[in-house]
Amino acid sequence: MDNTLRPPPYPTDDASLDRDTDVETFNPGGPGGQHKNKTQTAVRLRHRPSGTVVTASEERKLSDNLRVAFGRLRARLERLNFVPKMRRPTRPTRAARERRLSEKSKRSEVKSNRGRVKDE
Repeated sequence: MDNTLRPPPYPTDDASLDRDTDVETFNPGGPGGQHKNKTQTAVRLRHRPSGTVVTASEERKLSDNLRVAFGRLRARLERLNFVPKMRRPTRPTRAARERRLSEKSKRSEVKSNRGRVKDE
C-alpha cells in the first residue's frame, strides 16, 4: 500500500471512489439506546490518495450511512479539485482615467456650492 498522498485532481466517479476508499464500520455514539449501542451502522471512509476521512452515523441503516458518507466524500474531493483561475492585473485606459477625474471635479464643484448663501 502506497502511503504517499497524491495531489489533486481526484476522480469522483463511483467506480474510482469504491476502488480508492477504505470502508470501516463502528458503533455510533450518542442517544439512541440499545439499538445504537449493539449495531455497527456508522461508517468511516478513508480516501487513500488524498488522505481525506469522512464519517456518517445519522441514519439507522448501514446502507443509508454509506450513501451519505460517499456523498460527503464526493463533495469534499470536488472542493479539493477546484483550482481558481489565475487573475490578470489590468489597468484602466486613459479615457477611463480622464472620465473619472472629470466626474470627480464635477462632484467637487457641486459640494463646494453647498454652503450657505452669503448676503451681499
